Amino acid sequence: MIEPSEETAGLRLAAADAGLLADSLRSAGLKVTAPRLAVLRALTDMPHSNADALFTAVHTDLPGTSLQAVYGVLASLGTAGLVRKIEPAGSPALFERRVGDNHHHIVCTRCTVVHDVDCAIGHAPCLTPADTLGFDVRAAEVIYWGLCAQCQLDTAHP
Repeated sequence: MIEPSEETAGLRLAAADAGLLADSLRSAGLKVTAPRLAVLRALTDMPHSNADALFTAVHTDLPGTSLQAVYGVLASLGTAGLVRKIEPAGSPALFERRVGDNHHHIVCTRCTVVHDVDCAIGHAPCLTPADTLGFDVRAAEVIYWGLCAQCQLDTAHP
């Protein structure tokens, strides 16, 4: 029996991933386009990225893509519920593919790395305001701030 090469296996995995990404676009009622696939693929590899970082990643495979096109793709993916936009104070908007579970984020105040944090208590919105003022609360967004483990080491041993 002939073993497939790592390169062949990698190509099959990439094709399967592209198929799953295309299916998610179709399921959301969006047309499958190269820029949409590229942005979704980049967000899979680089969650919590801003539009500039995504543009840089996408531009390698699609040199004709503009930053404005990436913003347009992000807007359509956000409206379709395929990506989530988070806006930590003092930072450009960040985007991620993890949607629908009302998770939170933790941000390093030194290096700005961002990680997901699951809900603290119960199901969405996992925080209950003292007074909803008549709102039907469906989500809560919390951003925790602190020093990541690496920055703690860096600042302890200059």
